[in-house]
Amino acid sequence: MNTVILVEFVLYLLLMLGVGLYFARKKMTQEGFLLGAKKIPGWALALSERATGESAWLVLGLTGFAFTAGLSSIWIAVGCVSGIVISWVWLANKFRKERDKYDALTLPDYFAAKYKDQGTFIRLFSSIIIIFFFILYVAAQFSGAGKTLNITFGMSKMLGIIIAAVIVIAYSMAGGFFSVVWTDVIQGILMFITLVVTPLVGLFVLSHNHISIMHSLNMAGAGMNSWTGGAVGFAAGVLIFNNFSWFFGYLGGQPQLDARWMAMKSEKDVRTGKIVAISWTVLAYIGAILLGLEAFALFGHGAVADAEQILPLMLMKMFPAWIAGLLLAGAVAAMMSTADSQLLVATSSVSEDIIHKAMKKDVGERQLVLISRITVLSVGIIAFILAMTSKSLIYTIVGWAWAGIGCSFAPAVILSFFWKKFSSAGVVASLLSGFITTVIWMTTGLDKAFTARAASFIVAFTAAVIFTFIFPKKTDSISEVTAKS
Repeated sequence: MNTVILVEFVLYLLLMLGVGLYFARKKMTQEGFLLGAKKIPGWALALSERATGESAWLVLGLTGFAFTAGLSSIWIAVGCVSGIVISWVWLANKFRKERDKYDALTLPDYFAAKYKDQGTFIRLFSSIIIIFFFILYVAAQFSGAGKTLNITFGMSKMLGIIIAAVIVIAYSMAGGFFSVVWTDVIQGILMFITLVVTPLVGLFVLSHNHISIMHSLNMAGAGMNSWTGGAVGFAAGVLIFNNFSWFFGYLGGQPQLDARWMAMKSEKDVRTGKIVAISWTVLAYIGAILLGLEAFALFGHGAVADAEQILPLMLMKMFPAWIAGLLLAGAVAAMMSTADSQLLVATSSVSEDIIHKAMKKDVGERQLVLISRITVLSVGIIAFILAMTSKSLIYTIVGWAWAGIGCSFAPAVILSFFWKKFSSAGVVASLLSGFITTVIWMTTGLDKAFTARAASFIVAFTAAVIFTFIFPKKTDSISEVTAKS
């Protein structure tokens, strides 16, 4: 275990805890704990949104996928970047306006307030979807942290998971949305440095050793040098579409990302955030794909037993210990920045949507914040147990969660924003059909033929439109009257 890297990592963890403890000292309302009470600048929310959205799946998962799949992995990046750009350009400011119009603290809260005739069911079912999939998502981040710490320090994966879980749960409980966003800012910067600096150094190493990425891919065979993975005709189209399908999950269906837009103070903050977020995304995705390809050229497929460990190995091989330690902190930051946000969203679904609103528990602000903190602890413990027992890859777990949440909620969000006739029946149909489709794809293996991310989105969108025509929106609904008053 390298002492320099260990010291840097311990200092990083102490910094995360320090941020949480700083905000824990402040008087906290439920709105502040869950959404920041409009006191956080747009650039910080943008960095938080990017750090949250890209997690271990980008730094470890996509890098590892590019390492094993070669050039065809580019379509994942194209799909993700396209979805992120569209969401920031067309949806971000709409979320801010709708949050103000309906005085909502969560995505289920927004749907329930706008479509009151089915508000209770919408609130409860959407909360169940969020809690179910986000526990899996948080577990994937804890597992990713365990992998990184295992290859970095030689500690057991179990100990790595314990360390990550304890730190994330502690600062999320302490400062809520404030500590989550400001730790995300630090983590987003670390992730960006890791994903930009490392591939640049990798290119220098390749050039110095006269190694060509394309020559290595050509020699590997197995479609590594093909933009379609070696597939042709219809099969090539399916491969491209399946990889591109991450696009659908970014279209307003991720509550942990939506919360950053809902927390924006003004349209000016959204414009600032848009520039920061899109710039970060383009450079980070180019870096992740390039890292995977460089690692293959430098080390070959046999370098690691688990492809998702290739980035930590690359950092340890290419950099002096003190630099590797800083960049590895970026890899750990990727997991922590997503885990904390999803803990908070799952918490808001329990404390705000279920206990406060659905069960109509009339308790004070201090009690609500206490309930939220207890929920953070409870959800974190469940996710920790799953991380200790699951053997699924980060990429796989995140893919299921992306379909189950993002592709169930996204059609309802888009239609509620841009279709005035959209009805509560359409919201229910979107959530139910998207969730059921994802579960069917998860349990039958259909995902191998056609990705659950696209299937869930298409089915949910179609069902939402059909049920809106069958059960149209009532004119002058209670929600409209309330919003106008």
